[in-house]
Amino acid sequence: MEYKDYYKTLGLDKTAKEADIKSAYRRLARKYHPDMNPGKPEAEEKFKEINEAYQVLSDPEKRKKYDQFGSQWQQYRSAGGSPEDFNWGPWRSQPAGGSGYRTMTQEELNEMLGGMGGFSDFFETLFGGFGMGGFSTQTARQAGSAGARRAPAGASRDVVHEVEITLEEAFNGTKRLLQLDGGKRIEASIPPGVDTGSRVRLSGQAAGADLYLQIVVLPHPVFTRKGNDLYTRVPVDFYTAVLGGEVSVPTLGNAVRLTIPENTDTGKVFRLKGLGMPSLKNPQTRGNLYATVEIHLPPHLTPAEKAKVRELKNMRRVQ
Repeated sequence: MEYKDYYKTLGLDKTAKEADIKSAYRRLARKYHPDMNPGKPEAEEKFKEINEAYQVLSDPEKRKKYDQFGSQWQQYRSAGGSPEDFNWGPWRSQPAGGSGYRTMTQEELNEMLGGMGGFSDFFETLFGGFGMGGFSTQTARQAGSAGARRAPAGASRDVVHEVEITLEEAFNGTKRLLQLDGGKRIEASIPPGVDTGSRVRLSGQAAGADLYLQIVVLPHPVFTRKGNDLYTRVPVDFYTAVLGGEVSVPTLGNAVRLTIPENTDTGKVFRLKGLGMPSLKNPQTRGNLYATVEIHLPPHLTPAEKAKVRELKNMRRVQ
């Protein structure tokens, strides 16, 4: 099995702070996002690797386990060991124990989801059951276990379990698959418009009590969300900014064309009405998308091009 150097994937060293990890992820994910690289499967593959690395390094518990494994792996390789002979047993992710809910196996998910692909074998070995093909398996254990908790004594017996979803899933709505000990499968529908802090109620599913999925929407490389509004930055070349034209603006649906007036300055914000997130209470109502212009100067100007720029500069001085 191939060892994944998640720090190298994000261009970081092992002392990287949380802010460094988030910054590197946003920069690289934006660069390799499929919407920004249509028809380039190598970019899509790189995007998956970046997301996998971020899922581990942005989570303190996963990062701790990964660092412990990495240290042992390095010692093993330094001693001349081969990957085929390495003892993966202690590191293989085990199904959740106890009564209640457990993480579904990869074979079960492949059967239910039609063979969709997911994270690397390395990831599944260390952190098995996090997610595949746009679906995520989450472990909802009984009270007192990691990830699920009951209310204080005297309060409701409801169980709350945190579930991470992507912004795309929050936009379109999604499902989560859970399986009870004994074989009963639960499919929870998460409606469009949910945000971090939203809860999805599964009535009577937690040993007679209600199970609540508490939503956490993961950071997105292209969009920032504020309520139902989305914000993004749009690169505009120098010539379009000066002379006017059109640029492509990504959305959570299809990209749209935005008309740029002549003499548009960097930092100019355009409001694209109704292209934001759907309202949780009324999905037909959507917020807005705000696109901020970033003017990009032409790289590697030739001597002749630079001469034209100087000519323009001198003309402005005369005026």
